[in-house]
Amino acid sequence: MTGHCDIGLIGLAVMGQNLILNMNDHGYKVAAYNRTTARTEAFLAGPAKGTQVVGTTTLEEFITTLSIPRKVMLMVKAGDTVDKVIAQLLPLLDAGDVIIDGGNTNYSDSERRTLELKEQGILFIGTGVSGGEEGARHGPSIMPGGNPDAWPLVKEILQAIAAKTPEGIPCCDWVGSNGAGHFVKMVHNGIEYGDMQLICEAYQFMHDQLGMDNAAMQQTFARWGQGDLKSYLIEITADILGFQDDEGYVVDRILDKAGQKGTGKWTGINALDFGIPLTLIVEAVLARSLSSLKAERVTASAILKGPNPTDAVTMTDAERDEWLDALEQALLAAKMVSYAQGFMLMREASDEYQWDLQYGAIAQLWQEGCIIRSVFLKDIKAAYDKDAGLSNLLIDDYFRDKLQGAQTGWRKVLSRAVETGVPMPAMGSALAFYDGYRSERLPANLLQAQRDYFGAHTYERVDKPLGEYFHSNWTGTGGDVSSTTYEV
Repeated sequence: MTGHCDIGLIGLAVMGQNLILNMNDHGYKVAAYNRTTARTEAFLAGPAKGTQVVGTTTLEEFITTLSIPRKVMLMVKAGDTVDKVIAQLLPLLDAGDVIIDGGNTNYSDSERRTLELKEQGILFIGTGVSGGEEGARHGPSIMPGGNPDAWPLVKEILQAIAAKTPEGIPCCDWVGSNGAGHFVKMVHNGIEYGDMQLICEAYQFMHDQLGMDNAAMQQTFARWGQGDLKSYLIEITADILGFQDDEGYVVDRILDKAGQKGTGKWTGINALDFGIPLTLIVEAVLARSLSSLKAERVTASAILKGPNPTDAVTMTDAERDEWLDALEQALLAAKMVSYAQGFMLMREASDEYQWDLQYGAIAQLWQEGCIIRSVFLKDIKAAYDKDAGLSNLLIDDYFRDKLQGAQTGWRKVLSRAVETGVPMPAMGSALAFYDGYRSERLPANLLQAQRDYFGAHTYERVDKPLGEYFHSNWTGTGGDVSSTTYEV
């Protein structure tokens, strides 16, 4: 029998397998294909045993099982592999068929593929999928973009398998054209980098400054997870700090050398390209890079002198509780800055590419299923529902008031960290951004004078209309010729 499967999925790694099982649970018949036939056979004999999943051994067989218009989802390694699989599929597909790339793809590739495939009559969707193994199996956050003509053909399936808000709304909706879906997923991952680094900095402050053991830290994160900081990452941090095996706490035996797959770096690169000060996320990426210099850090620790954060840590329970309250406020404030910066980047990209991103809707996509789900995403949605043209999340009444209430603790923690040598790059960069953003006057006038002095790059004046540029002959020998004015 041919043409009886609702959708097909290529790539049976953990995410692919779990998405297939999720689709099967929702009543969809799914065709499965993997380049390595043995993996397909193992999947059918194992997790997919007893389901209506259809295993195939060739792409030709795979395509014949799909109903018209064919819907093919790719869960393969991002980059050249996606292009190679698409090239293999094209001779087998007809106009109006749909290809969905659900990997961690660079949005520029989705921009290109949408346009290239449109010329060949194929509808392309590039979608972010967040939630890891558990999310894929039971309901991820899904962020589709690409050719809008494809959305009605796959909307029912993708919204059925997506996570749902407490009100029953799918955490999946159309994001925008071409590369919009994968851009939003990239920003999601950048915020994820920032959240994780902030939590790690709070963990180190607890350990080094407050002298807390794993059990005490576990209890603190569990308590924080019931309040304003309630989120998936806070929840799993509590679980991690409490997890023991036969040798004791596992977290204490993990090497302090972080890995990364590139989406955080892409977020930082795009921030630089767009001129958006994504300071916290960039610091989070660089903190992972610094951690990777483990051997150098070990050597430097014996050479470079400074305060030892763990020296003479003694305090009463009441004093420790005061510091924990301050640390909670610092973490909350910095986390809000991280999200605000992410939405700044999305706004700039939306304007550049004319995506017409809906920021409240994006916050709703992230409320459940994804890695950065947190309680205040509802407040982000409310802020943009109230004012779709909001220039910055931090000036919304709710976030403004929360930041005002958190400032004393935020500044107290960072002051202590600087004095005692606890590195808190992400939390510190968040405060520097906040202070810079709320400053009516910054020292860039001097910077512009320096640029004009050595390179005749010109400057604008406070007493003249914007757009008029001036040059000074600072040395008396430079003349009146100035450089061309431009922005990168």
